Amino acid sequence: MEIRTSETISVTDIQRRAKDIFDRIENGEQDKYVVLKNNTIAAVLLPADRYEALMDELDDLRIGAAAAERISTFDGPKAISHEEMLARFGVEEQVGQ
Repeated sequence: MEIRTSETISVTDIQRRAKDIFDRIENGEQDKYVVLKNNTIAAVLLPADRYEALMDELDDLRIGAAAAERISTFDGPKAISHEEMLARFGVEEQVGQ
């Protein structure tokens, strides 16, 4: 992980300056803080919207990987139609779908 000195903060500093630290993150003055505990990385503090964007991107990558895996193992002759699948599971197709 690439860490800049200006991004590191100790657990003790967070305890002492929590309001200032969270204000800087919230206002965009600070992109992230790498939290050190006993000079070892313990956590990364990010703005909530950036964290959500990272989680969304990770979900998209997981879905893409699962889709690629399924495509690579797709066996056309064993495939069933949408209508067959609905009938097999006793689902009536809704009008307009």
